[in-house]
Amino acid sequence: MSLIAHLKPIPDFRTQPRYPLWVILLLVIMGTMSGCQGYRALEDFGERHQRVLLELLELPYKRLPSFSTLRRIMVRLDFAALASAFNAWAVETFPTLATEQIATDGKGIKASVIEYDKSYQDLVNIVSAFSVTQGGVVGLAAMRNGQTSEIATVQTLVNPLHLSGVCFSMDALHTQKHT
Repeated sequence: MSLIAHLKPIPDFRTQPRYPLWVILLLVIMGTMSGCQGYRALEDFGERHQRVLLELLELPYKRLPSFSTLRRIMVRLDFAALASAFNAWAVETFPTLATEQIATDGKGIKASVIEYDKSYQDLVNIVSAFSVTQGGVVGLAAMRNGQTSEIATVQTLVNPLHLSGVCFSMDALHTQKHT
């Protein structure tokens, strides 16, 4: 099944969308995989590849979503639903091989900070499992650092991937008995 087919069932929270949610999420994933960091970079990516993407995806638009549309979606997005859809696609597309190297790491999404003026800031983190051998992400998990830890998130990310015979590299904070 294609990535688009996995993205289409994600519920759209908007009442009058101009673009289907899957179009925006596909653009974000493609831009991110191409090294875009931030909404402006994602908009630039869309502008650079606009003609080809509109034609290839058979979209009836004259242009792809703007910076403000991308930002509005990402601020309110259910990251768990996106991670679940991405993981289902990644497991089908990049089967993990024995003796493979998997690197895990978490990164905070600064636009998701809640109560920025408090001493302990709550924000969304995306934890990823990266296949060094295949050169791609084979799993994602979203977490709020105010609700859980990266240790627990890595454990819940790795379990459904059903990996055996692989070598993991993780941050030092994962030197726990249960990990």
